Amino acid sequence: MTPPARIAPRAGRAERAGHDGGASGPQKSVEGYVIIVLNVHEEATEEDVFDAFADFGEIQNVHLNLDRRTGFAKGYALLEFKEYKEAKAAVEGMDGAVLQGMTLKVGWAFGKGPIPEKGGAESHRRNDG
Repeated sequence: MTPPARIAPRAGRAERAGHDGGASGPQKSVEGYVIIVLNVHEEATEEDVFDAFADFGEIQNVHLNLDRRTGFAKGYALLEFKEYKEAKAAVEGMDGAVLQGMTLKVGWAFGKGPIPEKGGAESHRRNDG
């Protein structure tokens, strides 16, 4: 007897965003488009980051990883927007913006294709092929 399937076939996978038709670009997570924000001030809170990005659209989720020893932010945040256009506006509008005295680097958290030589958070992403 075969055990029942517990996970839907597409669950947990990212999908290619079909906006540019090319081989590179952002990938959609299960519920939206995730962007990464680098160079976040160590004393920033999730509320600070949320407030800075809220004007670009509906934020589904904010994650600010904290250091267990100090309780301060580790310097990056992940934000998930439901719509591609909102996430894209946030990437374009906040890359290079200043939050709490720190110049932010903002890019797509998930994507494939060549890594840009300069600019944005995407330049820090590994190229997994």
